[in-house]
Amino acid sequence: MSRRIAAVAEEGDDTKSQLKAAAQSLFASYGVAAVTVQQIVSAAGQRNNAALHYHFGTKDDLIRQLLVEGAQDVDVRRRAMLAELEGAGGPQTVRQVMQALVLPVIALEGDPRRRGYIRLVANVQMTNRELLRSALADRWNEGYVRCLAHLRRIVTSVPAMLLEQRLSLLGMYSNAALSARDAALQLQPGEPHRLWGQPYTVDNMIDTLVAVIACEPSIESRTALGPEASGSR
Repeated sequence: MSRRIAAVAEEGDDTKSQLKAAAQSLFASYGVAAVTVQQIVSAAGQRNNAALHYHFGTKDDLIRQLLVEGAQDVDVRRRAMLAELEGAGGPQTVRQVMQALVLPVIALEGDPRRRGYIRLVANVQMTNRELLRSALADRWNEGYVRCLAHLRRIVTSVPAMLLEQRLSLLGMYSNAALSARDAALQLQPGEPHRLWGQPYTVDNMIDTLVAVIACEPSIESRTALGPEASGSR
């Protein structure tokens, strides 16, 4: 490869990285619907919209790439945690599974390329679930699927229909909490935060997510479920 070709390729990679970083930051702060292609291009220091279209195609294509790259990083960490637990005959507890769900997301905070990723996911989950499904398409969530399978195996005291609903709520609750944490820490980098900066916060958040899945169903929930479906599994 000539020096000229190599320089052009490197410049293209830099532009692509700048566009992704600008887009993820804007999406995390304002939501995907509120951010325009022109705003992304300007924030990346580019002169016209052609740069984004050249490297990604459309705004939705850019969002898909950001979702996939972050999901890949999370899934690698999550599968590594599960492999260790499964190698020892586990996971044995709901808390162990919840740690495998939550800690790989928090680990992204150490990677500047992934800042705001969980806020992007939460926003797309609320506003365009079909885009989220099409981006991941069960290809980059193996660890997540395995975590849910372990929860179904471990939690036997909750009726199946209630448990399935709780698993859906778990994703919503955890994304919302992690997004709030990410936003607060980004606004106050290096400063102790009253809620999220406490040494026990992550463990306490995991405790609450364990309760979402494992708490005893109320009489009201069992009654609404009906006698045939309300028995434990």
